[in-house]
Amino acid sequence: MSKKRKSRGRSKGGKGSSTIIYCSNCGASVPRDKAKKVTTRMSLVEPTLARELRAQGAYIAAPTQIRYYCVSCAVHYGIVKVRAKNERRSW
Repeated sequence: MSKKRKSRGRSKGGKGSSTIIYCSNCGASVPRDKAKKVTTRMSLVEPTLARELRAQGAYIAAPTQIRYYCVSCAVHYGIVKVRAKNERRSW
């Protein structure tokens, strides 16, 4: 059978099975090394208030939010792009 990608769509190498996580959008179960990880920082205060507080010297914590997407949701949201056939297996 032909190989579409060098990594077979995974990043596990030869380590065996990996844990299953769920897509943050559709809830599909995806192997952790195949899912696309997106880290964003979310602000707890409004931008205008944060600007005033920073001007007074306050520290505003911004917790990170980690989301995992399945491949189809990642393509839909533009996190990954659809590549041409000659760009997939670059080895």
